[in-house]
Amino acid sequence: MPGSAADEVLEDLRRESEELDALVAPLAREGGGRWTAGTPAPGWTVAHQIAHLLWTDGRALLAVRDPEAFRREAEAAFADPAAVGVHVDDGARRGAALPPGELLAAWRTGRRELAEALDALAARPGKHRIPWYGPPMSPAGMATARLMETWAHGGDVAGALGVRREPTARLRHVARLGVRTRDFAHAVRGLRPPAEPFRVELTPPPAAGRAPGAQTVWAYGPEDAPQRISGPALDFCLLVTQRVHRDDTALRATGADAERWLSIAQAFAGPPGAGRAPGARTAGSTR
Repeated sequence: MPGSAADEVLEDLRRESEELDALVAPLAREGGGRWTAGTPAPGWTVAHQIAHLLWTDGRALLAVRDPEAFRREAEAAFADPAAVGVHVDDGARRGAALPPGELLAAWRTGRRELAEALDALAARPGKHRIPWYGPPMSPAGMATARLMETWAHGGDVAGALGVRREPTARLRHVARLGVRTRDFAHAVRGLRPPAEPFRVELTPPPAAGRAPGAQTVWAYGPEDAPQRISGPALDFCLLVTQRVHRDDTALRATGADAERWLSIAQAFAGPPGAGRAPGARTAGSTR
């Protein structure tokens, strides 16, 4: 399906992964030291961040190849909501224990196999839904979720290394996912989602604005919606991935429902995240 939505996001996922790969490959060759440096995620090193991406790519690949097997595994692992965090941490811990070169090679293989599987599924006639820990997703949706995670965990790695990453137009996928998960963020907390659609207007990062035909604003929802969010796209993406505290953003909310959403926004599947403390914006995520 040349030119499909899946093609576009898979290409951007490849680029996002390669950018992070270029950041960690020298660390893996060095071994120790910076590979085991702590990141802004408490208890997680650079190795844990890559191991988590390897683990989630593996779960996504299982969901694509054998949906029923994935459902059985997810039901068993998530039967106790209190154990969800332990399950996820265990996946990262096991991967982080691998030799650096072996972990890096496994992540490269896993992400390539997942991309190939998603591409093949998207090319098949009909609509396909992939089970996940939240709502099921299309192949393009799964690729978007993987890009979101790669970008977010890549930011944690950059923060640990003191590296400044320039935001790119790929953030549009994260922003769109953040908007689409508004109701999920409420439901996962046992809250009733707002009945009315919101208007979200985000200013793209400078690098995105330089692209041919680039939009000056990324807009979602009805223009006349009374509940509104506006501000930098980077801040919104950091917030919905819970890499920054609401108070450390330049986002503006009009309406009580819009403000409440910003306090609970969550683009990733699973139970509510703890988020970041005020002032904890990482070096890899600054404007």
